[in-house]
Amino acid sequence: MKAKQFVVFGLGRFGSSLATTLADAGYEVMGVDRCEEKVQDISPVVTQAVQAEVTDIDTLRSLGIRNFDVAIVAIGKDMQSSIMTTLLLKEMGIPYVVAKASTEIHQRVLEKIGADRIILPERDMGKRIATNLIAGNIIDYIQLSRDYSIMEISILPQWRGHSIKEVNIRAKYGINIIAVERGGDINVTPGPDYILEENDLLVVVGNNKSIQELEAKRHE
Repeated sequence: MKAKQFVVFGLGRFGSSLATTLADAGYEVMGVDRCEEKVQDISPVVTQAVQAEVTDIDTLRSLGIRNFDVAIVAIGKDMQSSIMTTLLLKEMGIPYVVAKASTEIHQRVLEKIGADRIILPERDMGKRIATNLIAGNIIDYIQLSRDYSIMEISILPQWRGHSIKEVNIRAKYGINIIAVERGGDINVTPGPDYILEENDLLVVVGNNKSIQELEAKRHE
């Protein structure tokens, strides 16, 4: 199976961080920006770095953009360029286009023109931090939809020394354990006889309300 290829338009802090993370994970990444200095900074990290004006469809074609599986439009401040680039990428048939929005109006326009996923970094990070503050034992989370998330939580004190089968949070709360982190090591899909220990972190998937109900048990 061919590994996904990514192209990132806009190499500011958000775009360059995203491109670097993808490249470090071993993916083929092209970084594109109109600023020569930003292109030079990212070139040692990514597969290819190109200085180009990306609101022109002929330029996009010359870059071979159709060969990429995922395009990320990380152009934040220049709303017109962001919208135009996203529109051209969708018209070119890129399978999955992710676009960064700077405002809710920007977000609505990107939705109208067909962006597959829209990110508002400040808002999304705010939600992430707020979730961690509300329930201090939730280490991190990924929102799958309005109602479901993948979350990393610390175990309840009463679970120590008990197996996953004995704890039985799937039957009690409708939450599935998909991994356990212990001392920096990850056990993916641990078996029902896996014994939980102090300081274990559980990666769980489930309904947000159910996870909140589970968290409420910690404070009872």
